[in-house]
Formats: sequence, C-alpha cells, structure tokens
Amino acid sequence: MDTTSPEKIPFLRDPAKLAILYQILTVVGVGLLCYYLVHNTLANLERQSISTGFGFIEKEASFEIGESVIKYSAADSYGRALMVGFFNTLIVSFIGILLTVILGTFLGIARLSSNWLLAKISAIYIEIFQDIPILLQLFFWYAFFYEILPSPRAALNPMSGMFLCNRGLIFGIPVWHDAFKYAAIALILGCVIIFFMKKWAAKRQAATGMIFPVFRVSLAIIIGLPVITWFLAGAPTEMSIPKLSGFNFKGGLTISPEFTALLLGLVLYTAAFVAEVVRAGIQSVSKGQKEAAMSIGLKQGHVLNLVVLPQALRVIVPPLTSQLLNLTKNSSLAVAIGYPDFVSVAGTTINQTGQAIEGVALIMMVYLIFSLSTSAYMNWYNKKIALVER
Repeated sequence: MDTTSPEKIPFLRDPAKLAILYQILTVVGVGLLCYYLVHNTLANLERQSISTGFGFIEKEASFEIGESVIKYSAADSYGRALMVGFFNTLIVSFIGILLTVILGTFLGIARLSSNWLLAKISAIYIEIFQDIPILLQLFFWYAFFYEILPSPRAALNPMSGMFLCNRGLIFGIPVWHDAFKYAAIALILGCVIIFFMKKWAAKRQAATGMIFPVFRVSLAIIIGLPVITWFLAGAPTEMSIPKLSGFNFKGGLTISPEFTALLLGLVLYTAAFVAEVVRAGIQSVSKGQKEAAMSIGLKQGHVLNLVVLPQALRVIVPPLTSQLLNLTKNSSLAVAIGYPDFVSVAGTTINQTGQAIEGVALIMMVYLIFSLSTSAYMNWYNKKIALVER
C-alpha cells in the first residue's frame, strides 16, 4: 500500500493560487488608481475654489429652452431644465425607434422582393444612407428647412389650418377637453383587449385550425372604442388653429425644424442598417421552409407572417437591439443642430455652473438608463419569441 503523500507544489508554481494572487493584485491596483484619480481631482477643484456636489440643481437656471413638452421658464431650476432635456431626448428616441423599425422592416423585405424596381430602389437607398455619416445628414436636413423653406409670411399652406415654413410645421390641434382623456383611457383598454384576443385566437387556431380575423377586429377596436368614448363624452370639435401674428404663428402645434431634422436623420440613417439586419434574418430561413408552406396552400403574406418571420426573428433581434441603442446614443448629436436634448441642456448647465464632473456624470447616467431600458426590453422580447425545441 502506497502511503506516500502527494508532492506539495510550491506557491509560485501553483497555477490556481497564482490566478487568485493576480486577481487580488489587479483589484488592489485598480482601487489605488481610482483613489489617486478621485483624490487628485478633489485637490485640484479645491485649489481652484470650485464647489462640488449636486446642490446646483436647485438653483435658478436663468436660460430659456426653445421647446419643451413640460412647462418651463428661465426662472425654473437647473433640475427642471435637465428634466426638459431628458423628456426631449426620450421623445425623439422613442418616436425614432418606432419609425426606424417600421421603415427598416419594409426596406429589408423590399430588398428581397421579386419586383426588380422595388428591390433596386431599396438597395440604392440602403447603400446611400449607410455611406453618408449621420452628422452630415443632420446638417443637410437642418439646412433644408432653413434655407429652402420660406419665411412665416410666405409659408406654404398645403391644406387648411396647416403651414410649412422655416419655423417648422404648424397645424391645428383640438382644444383640450376631458373627452380626450376618456378616449385615451379607452385606447389603452382597447390595447389590453387586443392583447388577450390575440392569445385566444392563437389557441383557437391551434386547436381547431380556424383563423380568426385578428387584424380587422383589432383595427375596429383600436379605432372604434376611442371614437365611441369621445362621442359619448360630448364629441368636442373646437380647434386651436394657427394664425400669423407678426413674424411667427400663434396657436396650434409647432414641430420645430430642429426636431424634424434630428428625427429624419436618425430614422433614415439607422433604418438602412436595420434593413440589412432584416434581410439577413429572412435569408437565414431555408427555402425549403417557404416551399413547404406554399405547398399546403398558404398565401404569400401568411408564409411571411406565420413561417418566415417567426424563425427569422431569432436572428434579427440581437443585432436589431444594437442598432436601436445606436439610434438612442446618436441622438446626442442634436447639439450640432440646436435641438435642446439632454446633452445640450447639460452642456449649458455646465457652462454656467462650472460643475463639469457632475454634469458629465448626469449625461452618462441618463444614456445608461436609456440603453439598459432598451436592452432589457429587447432581451425580454428575444426570450419571448425564442423557438422552444421539443
């Protein structure tokens, strides 16, 4: 019987122990570096008599912001001003993501169309907008609105109550009434009904093979329910119509050239990349799948919706997430064309208060929130549509 003990490996030759030692040394090194940077920064700020902290948020901002979805004036605090920038960025990013997904999906499908002209137009669009830097596209659309469109006094009037000029698109809107609040509630309720109806229709089709007209019924609910609610609540029709007053319009709703230029630039640029993602996802589905679906009598639209896209989505969603994150982060280029997004408002705040570190930290935190929120939703959706093997 062998009673000899295993040979003891020296510490400096033991890979497992050395791996732990290297990790400890790395953590200590990073900690010392962070301590040096923080200590050096605080010492420099104290030497230059620059205050630190976020106390400036409660002070009066004393600067105007061109457009805002919430009430704001120069007498409000820096915190209120930053909130305006936050919502401006949120709105342009949210609308941009919706339009980009719609346009990119259409272009990606059109790129594979059997129609030669449609496929070539899509290919040319993708090639052009991918190759031009987004900043140049923003400058182009900004110059388009300010250099080509006329002044308010010579504004284009494509239809009654609507004007297009270098101040933006101005059009009439309904005067606020409680009926619109109830209609909005009805719209949300309709979306909930449609959600459960789609689940019921899918189970019914799986059990009986009968197809329920989900699209037509959903369209009727999403339009009819709010309209009926609006009618029962009094059917208000009073409108706020824009009228020329001096050198600008008063009344109605104005969509500024800065917002439009930023939205167009982001959507048209990112949609070109999304189109290629969609095209690659569709092409990843074998031709045999499509031929098998057509052989049992499914129409072209049903083949795309029921067979191709469900399988293509698992390829599309991961790179699509990356493109949507790029759109959100590219919205920070708004400062180049004067749109008051969060970066622009934070930059003005930094210039006035000298709180550069805090201001940049807020910018990083806001875009981190946007990115993590988008990633979380797309990851949830990716898991939801993942194909489960039996």
